[in-house]
Amino acid sequence: MCGRFVITSAPAAIRQLFGYADQPNFPSRYNIAPTQPIPVVIVEEGARRFRLMRWGLIPSWVKDPRTFSLLINARAETVQDKPAFRNAFRRRRCLVPADGYYEWKARGARKQPYFIHPAGGGPIGFAALWETWTGPNGEELDTVAIVTTAARGGLAELHDRVPVTIAPHHFARWLDADETDAEAAAALLRPPAEGEFVWHPVSTAVNRTANDNPQLILPVAAEEVEAPSPVAKPAPPKRAARPKISADDSGQGSLF
Repeated sequence: MCGRFVITSAPAAIRQLFGYADQPNFPSRYNIAPTQPIPVVIVEEGARRFRLMRWGLIPSWVKDPRTFSLLINARAETVQDKPAFRNAFRRRRCLVPADGYYEWKARGARKQPYFIHPAGGGPIGFAALWETWTGPNGEELDTVAIVTTAARGGLAELHDRVPVTIAPHHFARWLDADETDAEAAAALLRPPAEGEFVWHPVSTAVNRTANDNPQLILPVAAEEVEAPSPVAKPAPPKRAARPKISADDSGQGSLF
C-alpha cells in the first residue's frame, strides 16, 4: 500500500540518482496525496526524462474518468494480467522519486500514522506505471500508479502491503521496456529486505492532506501514541459523490 509519500531531497540529489537530463526545481513535499501532480522518471527516445503526472492512473480506454475508480496502486501479483495495467507494465514502466511514505496502523478505535523511510537515508525510487489518457476533445492527461507487493518482516506489522522499491542498479532494467521484457521486469517486484526501512509514529496531523510541513515526519512521544481516541464528533453533511477510490483488485487503491 502507498497512499501518501514524502520528497525531501534536493532536486539536484534526485537528478543525480535518477540520471535524467532535465533540471527541474521543486520544493520539498511532506504529504503528497492521490490526484496531485507528482515527479515521475521515464525513458523517452532512449533518455531518462523528468515528468509531472497525476497520481491516479486512468487507462487509455476509459470513457469518463469521473465514473472510474482512482487507481493509485497496482498489485505486483496481478499487474501483468489486469486490463488496467497490463499494457502499461509492458511498455510504460517508470519510477517515482521519494524519501519515504506513511502507513496507518489500527490501535483500537483509531489509526496511528507512521513515517517509513530508508534506514540509510536518501531518495529512493518506487516502481510505477504510467498512461496517457486522451479526452473526447483531444485533451491529454498523464497519470501514474505506484506498484505494491505483500509486506514481510517488521513492515507487515504496520500493513500487509508495501510499495515496491527499485534499487538504483536496477533502474535501467526497470525503465527500459525495449530491453527488458515483462517477465524480467516482474522479477524486480519484491518487498524490501528486513532492515532496509525503519519507521516511527508521527502526528495525526498527517491525516489532513492540507497539512504539508516538516513537522509531519517528526517522531511523536510514546504517551501521544497511547492516548485514548477523542470523542467522535457528529458527522458533517454529505457532499456530492466523488469518484471512488477502490481497494479491491479492480481499483487496487486506497486512501485509508
